Amino acid sequence: MPVDIIVDLVVAGLNGLVEYLSAHVLLCLVPAFFIAGALSALFKKETVTKYLGPDTPRYISYPVASAAGLLIAVCSCTILPLFAGIWKKGAGLGPAVTFLFTGPAVNVLAIMYTGSLIGWDIAAARGILSVVFGILIGLTMGLIFERAKGRTAGRAPTVTPPPKTETGPAVPDPAPQSRTVFERAINGRLTILFILLMVILIVGASPLSLELRVPIVLFTTLLTIVWALKANSRTENEDWVRETYFFVKMILPLLLVGVFVAGVASELIPEEVVGEYLGDNSVSANAIAVGFGIFMYFPTLVEVPVARMFLDLGMAKGPLLAYLLADPELSFQSVLVTRKIMGNKKVAVYVLLVAVLCIVAGLMFGFVVGGG
Repeated sequence: MPVDIIVDLVVAGLNGLVEYLSAHVLLCLVPAFFIAGALSALFKKETVTKYLGPDTPRYISYPVASAAGLLIAVCSCTILPLFAGIWKKGAGLGPAVTFLFTGPAVNVLAIMYTGSLIGWDIAAARGILSVVFGILIGLTMGLIFERAKGRTAGRAPTVTPPPKTETGPAVPDPAPQSRTVFERAINGRLTILFILLMVILIVGASPLSLELRVPIVLFTTLLTIVWALKANSRTENEDWVRETYFFVKMILPLLLVGVFVAGVASELIPEEVVGEYLGDNSVSANAIAVGFGIFMYFPTLVEVPVARMFLDLGMAKGPLLAYLLADPELSFQSVLVTRKIMGNKKVAVYVLLVAVLCIVAGLMFGFVVGGG
């Protein structure tokens, strides 16, 4: 291979990394890592297992997992540390997988953007099927693995986590009429901390301009630090930092490798392939569209104008929906990370379920709306 081609591919990969780091790490991934660390270090296991545990009734755990994904509304790379946090903390496999799928898939901003730029038929199908598929995939994963081998089989990561403490600073319990605002708030200190972290994450991942996002994120970050120092014990904060570093060390290197590979792949695939191979609603066209979702990963909201480009180049609507459903779920870096978290067998079944359902959805949608 000529040197200039190799240089072009390396530059494409590096450009993908630069764009990813500038757009995601500071305002999206960093808050997500700290949320995952807080979930693991500060929140009691019972808080997670009560609603998402393997023994929680399905009519509670799966709607809660779907709602959590809807409320968080982040991209696939940002959902990974959050998924790792609740999975490590004791969530059942099925609800955790539902959370993993619906988190990026039912991003409200992306669905609204899809409707305005591509069409509300695609947007509605994307939103509804994301919730249905998330619950269906979670139920299937739970039935296959939790009943067959038990909840702990194949669990990852294997690194021993740092010790945690469950108690916070002692707060006297005075008579209700004499309690200060802080004394009332301290009983819900973790809830307040989580809300502050979520504000940072949601604002950082929003399409607002940097001039608006940065001041809000900085101000909320300052409030979070002050609150953590005031409401948490020193041991709890140290455990929180250690857990956050644990997730960064486990996940971030794989994400960076995946983004680089995706940048190289996007340089190799010519634009003409879209109209030639994705212009009808065949099984092969939908399968190729799902493959695009794996190797041509784009951050949240970016996949929408890319899909619009595919549509303008001649992609049929069925494969277009299949791509939009698969892109947030089956990116190369997401598969690498979920493999390390869940293990080979579980991630293989997860990828297969997502791919098959996306292909079927594309075929059905293309049959209903036509257009190829």
